Amino acid sequence: MPGAFALAANDGAEYRLSLMPHLSMGPDGFVRIIGISALVLALPLLGVLGTPVLWGLLPFAGLALWALWYALSRNSAERRALREDLCLTKERIEITRTNPRKPAQHWEANPYWVRLNLAEKGGVIENYLTLEGNGRVVELGSFLSPEERAELYAELSHALRHLR
Repeated sequence: MPGAFALAANDGAEYRLSLMPHLSMGPDGFVRIIGISALVLALPLLGVLGTPVLWGLLPFAGLALWALWYALSRNSAERRALREDLCLTKERIEITRTNPRKPAQHWEANPYWVRLNLAEKGGVIENYLTLEGNGRVVELGSFLSPEERAELYAELSHALRHLR
């Protein structure tokens, strides 16, 4: 799972974790989608080439292409802005979630009293991963796949046992 998360141990006393959603479409895919869409929008316009109808349809084709470009760009920017950072030491566990267009959320607790839960089936989503402590339940890795959440659960439970 390259890029999804990496639980790194520093000198055995501290773990750091950064969670980011997978970006399935890079710059090359973006250019291909816009190019293919422009070609598909241009095909019906070939039939009215040289007539005044072309000038009536051209703004709508341009608007549709711009709307696709805007939606893909905005989605990509928001996915890049979304991230969860976890810091685990013997004294505390701390999670900071950076949301697009919203203030960052922060949670911390004593790792000795934290419970890590994985609801495999029958929960809100498959492999629903939560941390419970300090009077709150916090969801972790909501944008990860079920397999990634299960792997994260195994690694994080190992890290919590190691620090206790």
